[in-house]
Amino acid sequence: MPDNLTQENPNIEEYLSSSDVIDYNNILIKERTFALAAGIEDEVLLAKNIYEYVRDSIAHSLDINGEIVTCKASDVLQHKQGVCYGKSHLLAAMLRCVGIPTGFCYQKLILDDKEKPWLIIHALNAIYLKSLKKWIRVDARGNKIGVTAEFSVDEEKLAFPIRKELGEEDGLIIYAKPNEKVLNALRISKSVRELENNLPAEI
Repeated sequence: MPDNLTQENPNIEEYLSSSDVIDYNNILIKERTFALAAGIEDEVLLAKNIYEYVRDSIAHSLDINGEIVTCKASDVLQHKQGVCYGKSHLLAAMLRCVGIPTGFCYQKLILDDKEKPWLIIHALNAIYLKSLKKWIRVDARGNKIGVTAEFSVDEEKLAFPIRKELGEEDGLIIYAKPNEKVLNALRISKSVRELENNLPAEI
């Protein structure tokens, strides 16, 4: 894990808050989260179980040629799809629902190596594990050929390596709220194809 992960907000309670987007009081989120938490008392195992559900059971919209743009955590769960932004919102909501502080991190990545290099913002999550007294980062975008992300409390296993020589950047600030440029891109895009053209390049 990077030694220099930094909380944007020093108040850990802010990483447990709900909002219109991180709407963990929604009945769908509560029911699914509590079902995943049933019988699990260990905090690390609980976080891992919820993470793997979001990673594996919620499709990345681009992987399935989806058309629905989801933003609110409950919408991502209802439609069972979202891009990295939406999936990070759902993971945060579900973990916060069971009292595990969760924030948002952003990386600057090339969208598609086959196309002209085009840098966009990619979202992932940071989870604070009280029992280990540390933050870990996880990426729930969903695994596929060439992309393998895992839950790990020791060595990070994120979806994409950072290639600094290509201009990619790793964001080490842990935000309590989703980025406004990310939210705006989701809100103004009427389809996933339109969203591809609206992906922010900066946070």
